[in-house]
Amino acid sequence: MNRLHLLSAVVAASLLTACGGGGDGGGFAFIGTGTGTTGPGTGALKEPPIIVTTLTTAQIDGGSAQSGLQALSGKARCDVNVISLNYSTVGPKGEVTNASGVLLMPAGTCGNAAPLVAYAKGTDVQKPRTLVNPQDPETFMLTAMYAAQGYAVVATDYLGYAKSTFPYHPYLHADSEARTVLDSVRAARTAAVSAGGSLSGKVMFSGYSQGGHSSMAAHRAAERDNASEFNVVAGAHLAGPYNLSGSFKLTQATVGYQFFVPFMVTAWQKVYGDVYTDVNTVYKQPYASYIENLLPSPTLNYTTLVTSGTLPGANGETPNQARDAIFQSAFLTDVQTNPNNTLFLDAKKNDLLGWSPRAKTLLCGGAGDPTVPPAVHMVAAKADFDARGVTTVTTVDVDAQIQATYGPGGKAPTDPTTAAYATYFGAYHGTYEPPFCHVRARALFDTVK
Repeated sequence: MNRLHLLSAVVAASLLTACGGGGDGGGFAFIGTGTGTTGPGTGALKEPPIIVTTLTTAQIDGGSAQSGLQALSGKARCDVNVISLNYSTVGPKGEVTNASGVLLMPAGTCGNAAPLVAYAKGTDVQKPRTLVNPQDPETFMLTAMYAAQGYAVVATDYLGYAKSTFPYHPYLHADSEARTVLDSVRAARTAAVSAGGSLSGKVMFSGYSQGGHSSMAAHRAAERDNASEFNVVAGAHLAGPYNLSGSFKLTQATVGYQFFVPFMVTAWQKVYGDVYTDVNTVYKQPYASYIENLLPSPTLNYTTLVTSGTLPGANGETPNQARDAIFQSAFLTDVQTNPNNTLFLDAKKNDLLGWSPRAKTLLCGGAGDPTVPPAVHMVAAKADFDARGVTTVTTVDVDAQIQATYGPGGKAPTDPTTAAYATYFGAYHGTYEPPFCHVRARALFDTVK
């Protein structure tokens, strides 16, 4: 059995485990021309914010010690109120709608003049999942790493998830990602007061994987279009796919391809309407008959999407084999080779290159990431910033720490025929990488809070 067969065998389970059954960490986005990040009444609360529970420092420390996170997060300094949000926002074409999310508010004296981290989550395939769940691993990481250290955190569930009535999720469409995140900040300002806390006015943007793309989109929109409203002091964008058009030129499929790429293609078809005129020219059967409305799913998760046969992967398919089972070969060839291919042009709209952050900005990734390879995204983004003389952006590669912590004998496995190789690289993006990047993000935030 080769390396990619082994990876395919474990990736769905590792993605599921990493994010509480809903999110990965993996994904791929669009920034509008400036008017798309505001709208009448956006960010207004549609329901009173409710304190779902209060996590004590003892409870947070118990959870972080049990999971092993405490070695990175440190012990909790603050109790944390978990507050539900349901707020108004707009869709990619200005449709009036709503999104839900969570505000993690430090309690007691910690809740006074707290800086606000606006966080964007990794890719969800489960429509019902909400971050208003203290047991969700992504929510708990935010609690232990930030909120229990004195930061308020607002994290959106995105359009099309949980309480959102929007009919689909515009996956990796940066303009709507930016709107949803910025409106969550507006909602958090109101909710914090109602919960008896206060915000300092300082805003930091962060996110992981798809969320790294979303947070960078929001950071750019805040500085470019809303500079008088948002006091952006830092951005930390983690393992995000910033060079989408470049990723479409790769001849080898990345791990998780069968989830993320169909999600993106069908979302952009709904946003732009130009990817295809006949679904059968893009997808093979049986996938063409249901793929357009598959994700996010009301019932299936990463594992059951594969084990049910809804998406390929249950029979040890490599990422390339999974890709080729879903997509028509002529379509793939045209995307890779035709500079006027509409999907490629849509990807260029969604690249997050060519802008200049004013606030301190960190890009984090791990060189061994098989899902969002830094060589394609983080390195390309840094080269773009450097080429234009941008001095606010730094990068960090956490691969050495991942190897030392999770690699057998402190090194990444090198034998692609072993289960250890599959386990290590299958869990790399969704499980191993996030905590190390969050440590670096908080270190940056601590310098400007």
